[in-house]
Amino acid sequence: MTPEAKARQPIDHKLEQAGWVVQDLRQLNLSAAHGVAVREFPTDTGPADYLLFVDRQPVGVIEAKRDGAGQNLHVAENQSQRYASATLKWRKGAAPLRFLHESTGQIIWFTDAADPQPRARELFHFFQPQTLAEWAAQPDTLRTRLQHMPPLPTKNLRDCQINAVTGLEQSLTKNKPRTLIHMATGAGKTFTAITAAYRLLKFGGAKRILFLVDTRNLGKQAHQEFMAYTPPDDGRKFTELYNVQRLASSRIDPHAQVCICTIQRMYSILTNTDLAEEGEDISAGDISPAALREKLVQYNPQVPVEQFDFIVIDECHRSIYNLWKQVLDYFDAFLIGLTATPDQRTYGFFQQNVVAEYNYEQSVVDGVNVGYDVYEIETKITQKGARLEAKEWVDHRDRQTRAKRWAQTEDDVDYSASDLDKSVVNPDQIRKVLQAMKDAVEQRIFPERTETPKTLIFAKTDSHADDIIRIAREVYGQGNAFCKKVTYRAGVGNDGKPVPGDDADSVLASFRNDFYPRIAVTVDMIATGTDVKPLEVLLFMRDVRSKGYYEQMKGRGVRSLSEEGLRKVSKSAHGAKSRFVLIDAVGVEKSLKTESRPLERKPGVSLDALLKQIAVGAHDDDTVQSLGNRLVRLAKQLDDKALAKIKQASGGTGLHDLARDLVQALDPDRITADALDAAKAAGITRNVETLTDAELAAAKAKRIAAACTPFDAPALRDAIEGARREREQIIDTP
Repeated sequence: MTPEAKARQPIDHKLEQAGWVVQDLRQLNLSAAHGVAVREFPTDTGPADYLLFVDRQPVGVIEAKRDGAGQNLHVAENQSQRYASATLKWRKGAAPLRFLHESTGQIIWFTDAADPQPRARELFHFFQPQTLAEWAAQPDTLRTRLQHMPPLPTKNLRDCQINAVTGLEQSLTKNKPRTLIHMATGAGKTFTAITAAYRLLKFGGAKRILFLVDTRNLGKQAHQEFMAYTPPDDGRKFTELYNVQRLASSRIDPHAQVCICTIQRMYSILTNTDLAEEGEDISAGDISPAALREKLVQYNPQVPVEQFDFIVIDECHRSIYNLWKQVLDYFDAFLIGLTATPDQRTYGFFQQNVVAEYNYEQSVVDGVNVGYDVYEIETKITQKGARLEAKEWVDHRDRQTRAKRWAQTEDDVDYSASDLDKSVVNPDQIRKVLQAMKDAVEQRIFPERTETPKTLIFAKTDSHADDIIRIAREVYGQGNAFCKKVTYRAGVGNDGKPVPGDDADSVLASFRNDFYPRIAVTVDMIATGTDVKPLEVLLFMRDVRSKGYYEQMKGRGVRSLSEEGLRKVSKSAHGAKSRFVLIDAVGVEKSLKTESRPLERKPGVSLDALLKQIAVGAHDDDTVQSLGNRLVRLAKQLDDKALAKIKQASGGTGLHDLARDLVQALDPDRITADALDAAKAAGITRNVETLTDAELAAAKAKRIAAACTPFDAPALRDAIEGARREREQIIDTP
């Protein structure tokens, strides 16, 4: 058997899997099936390895090569093109064939000759005959339609969302297969993705879009946003216009235009494995590869490779590597990644094609999110650990059952800070941390509040979370409703059934919308992606394994909220949510795991003092950024009358714009752009790499001077300080 003949065996098998009937020329019978692949069909330039017929009409060719030719398979493109353009024996006058393939049986490359600038792309498997029939019947191709998308209506869209959608569509016109959208948590990534999906369905003629998530909770949240979305050019909801399915089984609704699915479920479908009931509750990125049954994705004719035209990957920094990557390799679809915390792997996977970048600092300046302050709680035990003396009676507890027994230690046992709350539990340590948090919040952070602000505590384990809940209720002198655990596992009664109202969704909904609970404790469930807008305090009682994960956890507190929304759950709040507080009990903020940093650099300096420092020329980074941060917060708290007074005193510039100019004066990207512009104006050829330190310093000094100049006016300083005092008097008035 020749190498080419050996290659044809897996090609035959794959064609048959996809629904084709494979025939030799002497067995030719085009009525045998919807799709027929004929081997060695004669043309005037020689026999084509495979000629593809759909409903008796020739539509494509396959050029078969031996396995060893896989590394140079592109050289066979000329051959497949030659056969596609040749005259077929017994079919005089047939148009050139549109669908071109080159394959070794292991590798398949495909070109649609009707695309603008036809370009070959690799496929996991051959397309089904009905797919080629549908494409042949359409007046133009998907990639052609993407060239002619209408302008984006910008009403009710933030600038960052406009940039993301337009950047995505520009990338698609260039036929780039992978696109990354980097948007800060809270900036509306899902809303942006739904806006893009609506346009791809309506104007791009997409057949079906997969919205891929990595936990069931994120799938529910996405489904709710699809149901709430109203497009700008139609008064009906998205789900009234298009069918949206949240996949809960292995069957994809053939009428669904959007399918929301976890990557775990899709992996189980494509590997023909069972999915455990809790398999969608934990992020795929958190599942150890060793815990998985490592199976390869296999072709599933019920979910063919052409099932989706686009795959939107939510939180794409977490779950698209290792075994999970097979899911994305399987489908012939454009990949659109959404993330607030990209890392080098993310950039690499999306081929450095970042079409929108909107970081956390910019979102705070724009008022999309709120800034944060950091308070640290340090104890000797969390820093250094401690010792259990020999013969000391200690309480031993089973981690799963929590059953206790008392025993003496036989030897002195030293335990480190990393052992705390894992192999060793020190209840007094937990009590000290919670008491310190209570005192700080009530006396210094939110002294005007009569109720505990909504607080989220990150615990190390479920057992640790239970300890925190019990002790928190004691420290605050509150009952069960005050502090709850948000976990994937619902509470179970004596009858073995879930306790109503104690499941994760119910507790989370109450934490988000009701007065109780005031404190929620979680391990991982709401560490990423879950919105709780009224949240104002985050307490870290566990360390974090990566920068990206830590940024996601911090992101739970960044959401903006109006005064009305905040007072619904925190009645003593005055003004809109203007910040959140990160309380660090484990040193995570010092460990440099964070990309974003607090905008506040001088927490002990008053606003009045900052204004005076700027006025007398203290233009250092800390002073400029701290003043910008204070003014961003103040702008959220003032009413229209106070803001108008400040705008008048400044000569027409609003408080929010004054704050933005201060923070953006320190933006490295803007400083670099200014330095390049200055060099160009001076006739000097420069790029980012060749700019000198002196040129960058001059550009920075110019930006800072321009941002600080308005504060030279005493009238503006007085107006700002007067507005702050009036606001505080309102808060202090019973």
